[in-house]
Amino acid sequence: MRRWVIQAQIDGGQRQGATSEELAEIKRLKAQVHRLEEDNEILRRASLFFAGELGPRNR
Repeated sequence: MRRWVIQAQIDGGQRQGATSEELAEIKRLKAQVHRLEEDNEILRRASLFFAGELGPRNR
């Protein structure tokens, strides 16, 4: 309950810190970064796989 009171004070401008909206945006952006990192890893592995398929003997 104490955290709620502190967060309400921050949202009301009585205390410094990240507002609820800012915290929600940070959470959303962190999730997006995580998804993009997973996508990049998949693409990296796929490119390594296909580069191996196109090795000197398969050209």
